[in-house]
Amino acid sequence: MSKFSYILSIVIMGFIPFVGGMANAAAPTFEMLLSQLGESPHVKEVAFSEQQVVDHEVGLGAIQKVRGEWRFKDSERLTGTLISYTWQIVDGFTSAAVMDQLMGSVTKEKDATVLFECKGRACGKGVQWANRVFGEQVLYGREDLQQYRVYGALQAEKAYRVVGYSAARTADRQYLRVDLIRIDD
Repeated sequence: MSKFSYILSIVIMGFIPFVGGMANAAAPTFEMLLSQLGESPHVKEVAFSEQQVVDHEVGLGAIQKVRGEWRFKDSERLTGTLISYTWQIVDGFTSAAVMDQLMGSVTKEKDATVLFECKGRACGKGVQWANRVFGEQVLYGREDLQQYRVYGALQAEKAYRVVGYSAARTADRQYLRVDLIRIDD
C-alpha cells in the first residue's frame, strides 16, 4: 500500500463511523454527510449556497454542442431546495478519490440509484461544466480528469438528487462540487 493510499484510507476511515451510523439516523442524512465532509482538514470550502429553485436543470447526459447551443444530451428539471458545496481538496489528495468515497457512501443508502455517470472526455467540455452548468470558473480543469455523477434517492419519504462533479487542474488544484436537491412534492 502506498503512502498516499494509506493516508487516504485513514481519512476515509474517519468518515465510516459517521456514515455507518447514518442508516438509522433521521433525515436528511445526505446533508449531514456533506457537512461532515466539510469538516475534514483535507478540504477547504470554496463556496456554499442554499436556495429555492424552480425548474433547475440536472444533466443526465454529457454536455454537448447541438446546432450551436450547449446543452445536455438528456436532463431533468426539478423544483425544490438546492444546497451546493464547492471544496478544494488539499494535502495531496485527489478530488476524484474523495468523490468516489463520498458517492460510495451515497450508494449505500437505501433506495439510492445511479441516474447518470461519466468520466473524462465522455462528459464533454470541462469549461462548459465549470461556467455554464455550475457557474464556477475554479472548476475548470483537465477534461481527462473530470467526473460527473447523479444519484436519485428516497429518504424518509422525501426525494433527493445528489450531483457530484470533480475537476483537477494540477496536483494542488483539485476541486469537488456537490449539489443536493431536496425535491418538492
